[in-house]
Amino acid sequence: MASPTERNDARKGRNFHPKGGSRGRSDRRPATVSDDWIWGWHAVEAALANPERGKPQQLLVTADKAKQVEARFGRTITFEIAEAHKIGLGLPQGAVHQGIALRPAPLEDADLDDFEQRPGAIVLVLDQVTDPQNVGAILRSAAAFGVVGLVLQDRNAPKLSGALAKAAAGAVEQVPVARVVNLSRAIDELSKAGWRTVGLEGEADRGLHEVLDGTPTVLVLGSEGEGLRRLVAEHCDELAKIAMPGGFESLNVSAAAAVALYEASRPRK
Repeated sequence: MASPTERNDARKGRNFHPKGGSRGRSDRRPATVSDDWIWGWHAVEAALANPERGKPQQLLVTADKAKQVEARFGRTITFEIAEAHKIGLGLPQGAVHQGIALRPAPLEDADLDDFEQRPGAIVLVLDQVTDPQNVGAILRSAAAFGVVGLVLQDRNAPKLSGALAKAAAGAVEQVPVARVVNLSRAIDELSKAGWRTVGLEGEADRGLHEVLDGTPTVLVLGSEGEGLRRLVAEHCDELAKIAMPGGFESLNVSAAAAVALYEASRPRK
């Protein structure tokens, strides 16, 4: 028979556990959630395998995922086993972590002069693209098409973690990323170093297929809705548009990046 205390707890709607007492605050989502975590197998696996990162700060895995980690990395990786819902408590609401979450050592930013200039090389510059899902998807396309670098504005771009890293599916570890204070100055620096800079602009006179010539090129993409800012566009060597014979007004910026990179990857005569 239940004790008066247990009956009272039940009437009050508490989550009562006879052996452990009330679960209390330990099973509630923290008031502030860290944005330094990476989750999802592909993103975490790539981060753990990246020699540019130092020792992981914390790795949480479910019992099943622990077997996958050991199969991939042997016993060289230290991790903590936790239930799936416990892992989710430290992540943003709705994060699909697949039983694994990593708080990695920071990844060093690249410098503009780190980007390899070679025939056909492409650097992407994102102007005011702030949505983590879009930036992650762009990084994924960038890795697929062999982009040599990505440039983001320091104060108006998301961290290379969280939902961005999940959407990038490991591409955060493959594409060098430079963060700069001023995009216009960065474009000027790249131009002086021998890169040809092309801004994507829906109102441009020439199509991207007409402008690309196989030389090392910087493609500059603006945010959805606003597009390229005027000053950024003025610092590009040329503006070009993606030909859309269907007549639709615009593409999502991540889709536009994928189309532009496909066009840039085509052989030029």
